[in-house]
Amino acid sequence: MASSERSALLTYRLCGGSGEEERGRERGRATAAAAAAPRKLPTFLGVVVPTLLSMFSVVLFLRLGFVVGHAGLYQALAMFAVAYFIIGMTVLSVCAIATNGALDAGGAYYMISRALGPEFGGSIGIMFFLANVCGSALYVLGLVEAVVDSFGIPPGQKAGTGIHVLPQSYWYELLYGTVLLALCLLVCLVGASIYAKATFLIFLIVAGVLGTILVSFFATRPIGVPIRLPHFNGSETENGSFTGFSLTTLRENLGGGYGVDYTTGQMMSFSSVFAVMFNGCTGIMAGSNMSGDLKRPSYSIPRGTISAVLFTYLVYNLLAFLMCATCNRTLLQKDYGFLRDISIFPPLVTVGIYAATLSAAMSNLIGASRILYALARDDLFGRALALAKKTSASGNPVMAVILSWLVVQLVLFSGKLNTIAGVVTTFFLLVYATVNLACLALEWASAPNFRPTFRYFTWHTCLLGIAGCCVMMFLISPVSASASLGFLLVLLLALHYLSPSSTWGYISQALIFHQVRKYLLMLDVRKDHVKFWRPQMLLMVQNPRGSARLIDFVNDLKKSGLYVLGHVELQDLDALPSDPLQPQQDSWLSLVDKLNVKAFISLTLAPSVRHGVRQLLFTSGLGGMRPNTLVLGFYDDAAPQDGLARHPAFTSAREEVPLGFPPLRAPADPKLLSAREYVGIVADALKMLRNVLLARQLESLDKAWELRRAASPPPAIHVWPVNLLRPDSARYADTCSLFLLQMACVLNMARAWRRARLRLFLCVEAGAMPHAQEEKLRQLLKDLRIQAQIQLVPWDAVTRLHWQTRRGPPGGPAPAGEEEEEEGAVNFPANATQVSDEYVCAANKLVLEQSPAPAVRFLYLPRPPADTSLYPLYLRQLELLTRGLGPTVLVHGVSAVTSTQL
Repeated sequence: MASSERSALLTYRLCGGSGEEERGRERGRATAAAAAAPRKLPTFLGVVVPTLLSMFSVVLFLRLGFVVGHAGLYQALAMFAVAYFIIGMTVLSVCAIATNGALDAGGAYYMISRALGPEFGGSIGIMFFLANVCGSALYVLGLVEAVVDSFGIPPGQKAGTGIHVLPQSYWYELLYGTVLLALCLLVCLVGASIYAKATFLIFLIVAGVLGTILVSFFATRPIGVPIRLPHFNGSETENGSFTGFSLTTLRENLGGGYGVDYTTGQMMSFSSVFAVMFNGCTGIMAGSNMSGDLKRPSYSIPRGTISAVLFTYLVYNLLAFLMCATCNRTLLQKDYGFLRDISIFPPLVTVGIYAATLSAAMSNLIGASRILYALARDDLFGRALALAKKTSASGNPVMAVILSWLVVQLVLFSGKLNTIAGVVTTFFLLVYATVNLACLALEWASAPNFRPTFRYFTWHTCLLGIAGCCVMMFLISPVSASASLGFLLVLLLALHYLSPSSTWGYISQALIFHQVRKYLLMLDVRKDHVKFWRPQMLLMVQNPRGSARLIDFVNDLKKSGLYVLGHVELQDLDALPSDPLQPQQDSWLSLVDKLNVKAFISLTLAPSVRHGVRQLLFTSGLGGMRPNTLVLGFYDDAAPQDGLARHPAFTSAREEVPLGFPPLRAPADPKLLSAREYVGIVADALKMLRNVLLARQLESLDKAWELRRAASPPPAIHVWPVNLLRPDSARYADTCSLFLLQMACVLNMARAWRRARLRLFLCVEAGAMPHAQEEKLRQLLKDLRIQAQIQLVPWDAVTRLHWQTRRGPPGGPAPAGEEEEEEGAVNFPANATQVSDEYVCAANKLVLEQSPAPAVRFLYLPRPPADTSLYPLYLRQLELLTRGLGPTVLVHGVSAVTSTQL
């Protein structure tokens, strides 16, 4: 039965209100109600009866002969096998999920939303609502068909006789359907509890009718059944035959004999007949919705559901065989109400048809309204479903019922049962596929809390259920299946981007965790190769308010590598009652979301900033994903500016004070670390074989203006791959210079910086064959596949200042006290007088004179001196070198990062 994924016996927990507070009160009332009304339903009344009523209705009484007459016995049995294979796999998934936790109002929607998250749950909830709506219309149309068959004026006659007084036409049948639907609406609004109490009586009537039908096949003598069919000239009469048990009749009905459906005029096929038949196999979740009212849910749901499914499967197969052995094909194809004609007590069959179809129609209408109410209560669609939250004083969602009734009324305009049977089947197949998907995802996620008491399922059964549903959807109607999947995808994307976050849990997070863990174990650091090197950044942030643009800039530098925002809190955990970092975590994560950077957060407590940075360098990352590059802001006396408040991500927000970060340090306030400690951090990182980047004045970089301005030439990136503080040891092909080139190239490869042009400055002295050096550098760039403009810069005047401070002539022996230095890692000279401030200022002026001004500059960062007493001098000369240069990045690399090989 197309629908009844919920039974009328189900007590829905219906309460008004919205929001977390209202839902909390609602859960409290539900808990109190559950305590006041103890669970008392056994397996038979709580699971078997609702499921059987959901599966025995229109198809059993009005369409089983249609299925057998067109498909023949063999194909009909094959249809039952395929259909019950699909729902069998789904039943296993339903039992697994249902026994892993109690279900609430909403049925499949509640099950899927709490298992897969709000995106899947909300989109499938809408699809399930539409399935119930179309199912309700299907049963109303089936009831109209039964009423017209009993009381309608026969085709070809203008006036009725006896009890046949109802006119037959599209508009009259629409009127009858509207009246019957209004009766269902009235019951749902006023007497839903009375209907619930009468469910068992309806079940007894259906069981009695079924027993009468089975007896009639044996007790009724062979008879002829005249069949009056509508015809364009009026009507025509054909004769069907009930032959009793006959081997000849059975042989004639073994094979298929597809013909024209006399209600729609369409030629039938295997897929169209299967679409009608499958509506008698749905309703398998009716028992699962009873979990709150069962004595032993984990015991009753699997046993009751599986028992009901097996019973209906046996009944359908038995009836199909009896029909094929006793009725000729004309009777089966042309007379949908032939069971009444051959019954030993026809009025009882009529009552059974009316009771079953009316019960199914109301059950679907109630089910649709409860799903709509559950969707509205969860606020997934915002104001669009706000009206459906309104309830009566007794808690009945009257507006959801009325809205569902309106949609069912629209579906009634389709006119015929067989017309919408395919749509209903497609919707339910889609819902069942996602139920299997939910169970499959829970099984694959290997979450410790997924411990269903029902264990007779595997991921293989889930996968088979999904495959079966999808295959049959497209066999029945490729257009309907494609449209349904497209509509589902639109809903899923809309909910993903527009719906508020929920506290239900997201299965996607569990699956991602499972896969990430697996692939991290496979990421072997012993197999690293320079060809596949990528920067993995640890950016230390003291206060994000003063580092918004730096955070964004480093995000461009990471080149799909690891990016960690590190922060050190100067506190002692021994003196604190709890971890102070946990409350800050959400603010940092919200910062990452708003800035739209792909970064992780790593916070730590330490007695000093230097110790904290050491901790993060040692512990950040996991497996083969660990930071290889430390990024620091520059240590100077500039007053920090609140770039966060001016950032577009926050200026468009309603909050005047973004997030929960403290205000910036006032210029007169002391700093959290000294100059010596700052340089010590750089030295520590180099000792730990981490590359180091020092970023100065990056907060003045307006990337949007620099990169989108229409002025010509395009913005430039200036690269100085020479140690300006040691011109006597300057090389362009050492490890540090090549790393600097690589970082500039990585920035230029970022999407936002592709318009920028690299300019590489080659410092040359007179008599040093500058053109030969330029050609050599150009060949190096070609080998490294780096596109850059080379510009020669004479710097004799600058180097002259350097040589004047040395004790010996150029090229002579190094003065005493100066240590030999490794390639690419030149130590700052022990004798500080060798690099004078005058020389550093001249080098600064040389860099500054190169016009036009670039968007950002990359400069060589020398290694800190071995003598820690020289740390302040080292930092002061770095400040002089970069003073007034605008956005500048000082770079020191310790690892090989370039390759000329394939």
